[in-house]
Amino acid sequence: MPPPEMSLRDMPVRDAATIVLLRQGAAGPSVLMGQRGAGAAFMPNKYVFPGGAVDAADARVPLARPLDRATHAALSVKSITPPNMLAVAALRELAEETGQIIACPGDGCDWPGFRNLSPDASALRFVFRAITPPGRPRRFDARFFLVPADALLTDPDDFSQAEDELGHLHWVPLSEARTLDMPFITEVVLAEISAIAAGTGATGTPFFDNSGATSVFHRL
Repeated sequence: MPPPEMSLRDMPVRDAATIVLLRQGAAGPSVLMGQRGAGAAFMPNKYVFPGGAVDAADARVPLARPLDRATHAALSVKSITPPNMLAVAALRELAEETGQIIACPGDGCDWPGFRNLSPDASALRFVFRAITPPGRPRRFDARFFLVPADALLTDPDDFSQAEDELGHLHWVPLSEARTLDMPFITEVVLAEISAIAAGTGATGTPFFDNSGATSVFHRL
């Protein structure tokens, strides 16, 4: 909770990164989701994609393979945060919250499960960005990356190395995902993912910009 002297409208906005893993199967595409705990300060009990706030240490982690040029350029629009830092944060959060790893042999880093490995950002596709509106107990400038499950180095059904921040980790068919209890913005992202999976996605990356007095929609 904010200090007594700070109103909810004054809460700082933190950079955040999220990965939407898309898995193709005989029954159609599915995405990996988990449920936040009942005691969470932000979105308790809601089903979400794995992700979280960017850490300062993310800037010091080398990538085995970089973001592609188009993704790097889109992440740089209306942002001063280094794109590689956002990619590292997304891959780190995925590893921490699900135990799933996207990496290559390299110098490695201090994350659990990443020994002798370096994170691989080459498969990340920047598909959505949203800034939490004022008045929330936490505010984030969140970037969402779509990644095919084929990019995983790990068994996509093994969550034994996951931390306990997300419960009920499972692959949810896109056709059923919106029946879960989830935040509004997650529903909007799911609609975008469904369009991409169906081959009907629009050009550019949607951006719900709540940084000012009014909400503005852009395509980056």
